[in-house]
Amino acid sequence: MNFLRRALRRKFTRFEKGRSLVGVSSWDRDTLPEGDEKKQAVRDMFDAIAPRYDLVNRIMTFRLDVRWRRRTVRDLALPADSIVLDLAAGTGDLCIDLREAGLTPISVDLSYGMLAADRSGAPRVQADILSLPVSDGSVDGVTCGFALRNLTDLDAFFRELARAVRPGGRIALLDVGIPKNRVIRFGNSIYFGKVVPRIGAMLSDGAAYRYLPKSVAYLPEPDEMVAMLQRAGFDDASHQLLSGGLTQLLLGTRA
Repeated sequence: MNFLRRALRRKFTRFEKGRSLVGVSSWDRDTLPEGDEKKQAVRDMFDAIAPRYDLVNRIMTFRLDVRWRRRTVRDLALPADSIVLDLAAGTGDLCIDLREAGLTPISVDLSYGMLAADRSGAPRVQADILSLPVSDGSVDGVTCGFALRNLTDLDAFFRELARAVRPGGRIALLDVGIPKNRVIRFGNSIYFGKVVPRIGAMLSDGAAYRYLPKSVAYLPEPDEMVAMLQRAGFDDASHQLLSGGLTQLLLGTRA
């Protein structure tokens, strides 16, 4: 653990020097990045905001994020001792909930900073979740919280989930949503687009919390994501809106 912390401090020192040379961070931009540029920007951004990520999440969601994660674990509906990959695991919140439900979580994240800040105690793996370091059909389930919009290829991701999850295994994928109710949608757009970036700027990295609301544009329509999951091998894939559509949950069973 001490080695991990020392390595992380060196990484952040190099990161801050590089950012000061160019004047702005790679995610501080008006347009949304694509492809490899997006992957690098996402990794650097989460490295940067990892130390205060949990604090900002609790404040900006009024602790609703706790309820959403518990719902995700409940609807995953796997028996005790099932092995579950928590992808883009961040600081390990979902891993904690999975363990409390009697499951065996493994934390996977692209961001070294997030893995270093992980407090779940679950085994940790740094990896690109589009190419998981597990054998075919080797895990019972997968969870993923608020990361679908950060991926470069959702179709490839869903196919990778189908490869890794055993037949009969389950997936539960949580992300932000767009409310159907016009009043809720308008209020959410103001809060998410104007207030959240200010909270982020006060407590963490302003550019990151300006990028995150805009990144919702990466997500396909719910029906399209369900169809993608079905094509990948999750025949019963379904979509649910939580808290009036503030978040959305994709569920499926590996055929």
